[in-house]
Amino acid sequence: MDICARSSCNVSAAAQHGGLMSQTVELPLWLFALILVFAAVTFASHFLFPSVRWFFRRRLERAVARLNQRLERPIQPFNLTQRHDMIQRLIFDPQVTQAIADHAHAEGIPENVAFQEARRYAREIVPSFSAFTYFSLAIRAARLLSNAVYTVRFGHQRSGSLRAIDPDATVIFVMNHRSNMDYVLVTYLAAERSALSYAVGEWARVWPLSGLIRAMGAYFIRRRSRSGLYHKVLAAYVRLATQAGVTQAVFPEGGLTLDGRIAPVKLGLLRYMVEAYDPKRRDVVFVPVALNYDRVLEDSVLTSAARRGQRRFRARIGVIALRLLRQLGLWLIGRYRRAGFAAVNFGEPLSLRAYMEAHPTTAETESAVVRGIGHELMVRIARNMPVLPVPLLSWVLLNAGDQSRATLLARAEDILATLSGGTVAARKVDSGLALEQALVRMQARGLLDIREGWVTIEAERLDGLQFYANSIAHLIPAKMLAEQKENAASANT
Repeated sequence: MDICARSSCNVSAAAQHGGLMSQTVELPLWLFALILVFAAVTFASHFLFPSVRWFFRRRLERAVARLNQRLERPIQPFNLTQRHDMIQRLIFDPQVTQAIADHAHAEGIPENVAFQEARRYAREIVPSFSAFTYFSLAIRAARLLSNAVYTVRFGHQRSGSLRAIDPDATVIFVMNHRSNMDYVLVTYLAAERSALSYAVGEWARVWPLSGLIRAMGAYFIRRRSRSGLYHKVLAAYVRLATQAGVTQAVFPEGGLTLDGRIAPVKLGLLRYMVEAYDPKRRDVVFVPVALNYDRVLEDSVLTSAARRGQRRFRARIGVIALRLLRQLGLWLIGRYRRAGFAAVNFGEPLSLRAYMEAHPTTAETESAVVRGIGHELMVRIARNMPVLPVPLLSWVLLNAGDQSRATLLARAEDILATLSGGTVAARKVDSGLALEQALVRMQARGLLDIREGWVTIEAERLDGLQFYANSIAHLIPAKMLAEQKENAASANT
């Protein structure tokens, strides 16, 4: 009886259980769709996504390998590191870890709070380089934009000096900063050499521009930050990139020139790069790059800031965008004219290994060595500044005053004849035509007036002429300056 009773109970329980399992459950349509989405994502993340990532990763690696075969300096694995992995590597760097502990102690905050602050800095700094974005989009856009706005001239490129650089060395392009078009022009210039990793200021930290710039391999820096922890994180990134052989481009002036002259060097990034140098590993080679323009698109903004005596000014990128849109409008109605020449010259490369061997350093003299390197690089940039028609005519007018058109052109031609051929952007055969065209553009912009063959300076645009003349004033021999002033005095009497 007991056995039968127990069996019948089990059968009854099983029947009840089966009945529950076969019951219908009603769900709202939105909840059912949500369940399907979660199921699909779970399936994809476990089975599909890894395979897809592996497939595209393999294709990317093959594409980069083919690309490296035509580049003078191949893309380093450091550039291709996943951004998340690079952030993790950066914040767990021993020097950053120590800086986090020191910052927490100094500020009286928990270390985990300081750690999150360092992570935020790392996320802000680290780029997300995309070879496709850089070589398929950025370089083509840079080439198109540069040639649309300017007649581009590459002066003496010292190809032999550049090719003689140790292939394993880290190359740093060090440039003067005249316009935000500098980024576009140098990206175009370096298209066949390597992918450049720019140090970019706060101006570019706006959506969606920031995402594109990160994809091009640029890293963001806060030029005015006083946080010791921030500078430790930035120094660690620059050190890792330099030691990994990443080709970089920096503007040591720390910002756009307001008066046209080359500004004093700021040593922050250069110091980090020098500190990253290990004589037992790869060399670091600095390549001076001098840029000049017949027309700086944001010149009025810069000269206005110079008059106010402060560096804060608005719409640096906005001004360029508006000017480009205006040029597009002129092109659509058939009245488009290029803004003149834009030119780039290379200076003699400076090997950090050779410099260190010639200037032995200790902890006490390290700062002096960094200052010496910065000064030498700026001297080489100044020495190779391209001489363009608008800066040259501006210089002659400012030093010799109002004069006839023929006299102005003759004096400019005389100066061109005395200068080094490498710094003159306009070829000798077209220098006369280039000067004539520059006069027409300067008159159209209101920098001067021409009536009955007489050229007169527009007094309210004097700072504009000075801005352009300052870019090449240091190249004009003192004898030529004295002659110009003497001729001006004679004309006035």
